[in-house]
Amino acid sequence: MKVAITGATGFVGSRLVQRLHAEGHNIVVLTRNTTFAQKVFPSEAFPNLEIVAYTPNTSGSWQSVIASCNGVVNLAGEPIGEGRWTPERKQEILNSRKLGTQKIVEAIANANPKPAVLINASAIGYYGTSETATFDETSLSGKDFLAQVCQAWEAEASKVKDAGVRLVILRFGIVLGNGGALGKMIPPFKLFAGGPIGSGRQWFSWIHVDDLVNLILQALTKSEIGGVYNATAPNPVRMADLSQTLGKVMHRPSWLPVPAFAIEALLGDGAIVVLEGQQVLPKRTVETGFEYKYPNLQSAIKQIVA
Repeated sequence: MKVAITGATGFVGSRLVQRLHAEGHNIVVLTRNTTFAQKVFPSEAFPNLEIVAYTPNTSGSWQSVIASCNGVVNLAGEPIGEGRWTPERKQEILNSRKLGTQKIVEAIANANPKPAVLINASAIGYYGTSETATFDETSLSGKDFLAQVCQAWEAEASKVKDAGVRLVILRFGIVLGNGGALGKMIPPFKLFAGGPIGSGRQWFSWIHVDDLVNLILQALTKSEIGGVYNATAPNPVRMADLSQTLGKVMHRPSWLPVPAFAIEALLGDGAIVVLEGQQVLPKRTVETGFEYKYPNLQSAIKQIVA
């Protein structure tokens, strides 16, 4: 199998590339920074990998490489949890997903032969936030900025169906692994200064990075899978439970909270990512028969911090 990947040098993308490479597949990395990609994926270690320069928001010669691929995995997008959400930053977050996906779909539509499938990332931010509601793949979208971004993102991806290509949209929860959100929480715990962020009551819908990679591989290889799936573990927790579990596994206290005003001062509107949450269940994902390697938080954190 030959797979083109955007966002391949990121936290999830790099793990996906490693897994595909280990299984003997051919990989095309579409990247804005070829120099960095070559450092992450040196040719001597990844002989079956091709690095192609691309500009996500514009058409170009890079689009021609799509024609030789069996599948496309679109993970690209500006980080949402880093820095304040100025009007300019919010536009970057939206455009990186909407326009970037638009150009990927354009490339697929023009390809001959076409890839069999597009796996497109989205996020559980689609549902908005709530301390009381439970969401699954059939739930309506929210009204806030992140929900609007996810709606626009998914709308562009859905146009690939007009080209007769199978589409799988994965709404990512918080991805846990050596890096990402958990990587930012671990250092304070090591210093005996860990604790819940904000009220601690906000829901934390998560997935271990290895389960997410397995879910992407399932979507690539099983032709009967199509539509929207929540890429979350079946057991979401509240932030306070996350902190308690992290402290227990690391043998550190977990009582020192990070006040909401401190996060808001740092991130502004972007604080919604960590101060508010949603309880998301992977109903359709479970119905496919997908088997989670890490269905419970404690087993996931043990694997990561061990």
